Amino acid sequence: MHFDDRLATVLRLPPSGDGLARVQFRQLVDILGRAPDGSELSETMAAGYARLEALGREIPAADRARLLRQPLQPMTNPRLLALLAEAEPDVACEAIRAARLDDAAWLTLIPALPVRARGILRHRCDLPPRVVALLERLGVHDRALPSGPIEPDPESPLPDEPRASFNAPTGNMAVDQDMSDDVLELLDMADDPPPPTSLSEWAKARAAQLQKDLQHKVAAEAPAGPSEAGIGAIVRRIEEFRKAREAMGPPDTGADAPRLPLGDTAPPVVRQALAIDFTTDLHGRVAWADGPYAPSVIGLDLAGAQDASAGGADFAAAMQRRQPLRAARIRIAGAPAVSGAWQVDAIARFEAGSFTGYCGRLRRPAAPRVAAAAPAPDTAEADRMREVLHELRTPANAIQVAAEIIQQQLYGPAPHEYRALAAAIAGDCAHILAGFEELDRLVKLETGAMPLDEGECDLARVLAQTVVRLRAWTEPRGSGFTLPSDPSATSLPVRVARAEVERLVWRLFAALAGSTAPGEALDLTWSIRGPMVEIAVALPAVLAERDAEALFDAVAGERGQSLATGMFGIGFTLRLAAAEASAAGGLLHRVDDRLHLTLPALTGEDAGNSTSATFSL
Repeated sequence: MHFDDRLATVLRLPPSGDGLARVQFRQLVDILGRAPDGSELSETMAAGYARLEALGREIPAADRARLLRQPLQPMTNPRLLALLAEAEPDVACEAIRAARLDDAAWLTLIPALPVRARGILRHRCDLPPRVVALLERLGVHDRALPSGPIEPDPESPLPDEPRASFNAPTGNMAVDQDMSDDVLELLDMADDPPPPTSLSEWAKARAAQLQKDLQHKVAAEAPAGPSEAGIGAIVRRIEEFRKAREAMGPPDTGADAPRLPLGDTAPPVVRQALAIDFTTDLHGRVAWADGPYAPSVIGLDLAGAQDASAGGADFAAAMQRRQPLRAARIRIAGAPAVSGAWQVDAIARFEAGSFTGYCGRLRRPAAPRVAAAAPAPDTAEADRMREVLHELRTPANAIQVAAEIIQQQLYGPAPHEYRALAAAIAGDCAHILAGFEELDRLVKLETGAMPLDEGECDLARVLAQTVVRLRAWTEPRGSGFTLPSDPSATSLPVRVARAEVERLVWRLFAALAGSTAPGEALDLTWSIRGPMVEIAVALPAVLAERDAEALFDAVAGERGQSLATGMFGIGFTLRLAAAEASAAGGLLHRVDDRLHLTLPALTGEDAGNSTSATFSL
């Protein structure tokens, strides 16, 4: 009953679209493939087979083969295998590959399989000896041609009257063979048809006569030298081809086809491969690749080709643990089209619970980002962005107002469920509006349309207050910041307004604290270096794994922690903090696994660090 219930549940879903039809096909194959093969089918089982046949007529063969190629439970139902073996070659091949039958089931099923399916089955290497022997015995008949013409049954009765299409011979071959005027003209038979004999004998005689006429014509036109005619004709043809090639101009050097050495001096252009899909074997060697550059990477050992100069973790250990490979760097030395640095993204493949290798893509790494010069003020760009944000704020404000009216019951009582939904919508709108404010601020700062307020404040005091405010988040999780001394015991005066410094320090440290793992402490130091005050803080482990150029990029779909007060993710928050530091005359940049924040100092006075013991806040 458990099986029938699941099958009935699948059959109740109508295949209304292509996606649902493919999902239902996969589910039916998975359920029916593990069903016991009984002599009599229940109504639900019969309906399942009927639905599977109907889906097979709707779904293309390539898609059905792809669905069978995906990891499924082993197919142990001979009835389902016999049904799929009669489908297209791709579908039958994938079904036979996924089948796991016992000896008795194979011996019973194989004689009923089509000849093509038995030929596919012979390529499996895991069949029992009895099954292989049966395939060999049947293969004698599968691969043989009929020994002679099929004789009619002498016991069958003769027809009562001749067929209507039968005509008595007239002696004219053209009429007897039912040839059209075009065919007669082509064979030069219109004026003088051949005698009434078989067409094959006439064709042989005519071919021999044409060959003899051709030999006489060549002998008549050939000069005295027996071999100079053929060689001279070849030389003349090569010379004519060369002249015609020169008249057409230089060849297209961007073509993929190889060029013959025919005297053209155009320099060859090596086209670099940009992306190659591949699969590996159990040992991490490329066993299959896609595209015209596949032969250049077949047999490549991914672990042995790791680029040590690019840094990063050793992904050979990750491959041994069957972990995904993310942006792993390798270097290939080989054909010019594939030589150089590559980036590997791959995942492990499993079939029936067994590891079979990796599949993924090789792609060229992106060019390193070059630090751009400070942008010149562009008020026009800021104005255009301000107009876009204004158009986005208007509907968000309207939705927020309507949600607050329902939540506060300003126009009358409302159910509690509606009030709860309205409160959630109002909160989401407030979060969206806050993100618009951050985006507006970033655009204005990067275009120079909005400078930071001038003033002065003590950066050490702001730093101490920020760390204390973050205790509510860090202490329950056992994380925080490790300081060399009490920041309130020193003085770090900077030439930036206190409100701007508080906003910048909170944005930076809240984003870092929100990214720490439980029990993770970040080392924090500060110093005065000439006219600048510098704060250095260690990156959390989750951010230290990112590339240096990708740390300040906004990742699509990434949502920041509530502590970071950002809706565009940690990368956007750090980029906004870097823009604020740049607008204040400082800099926020990454050095190894630490972030360095520099701000202009108010005076050149040395406010050296304390040498007291290390403690955590």
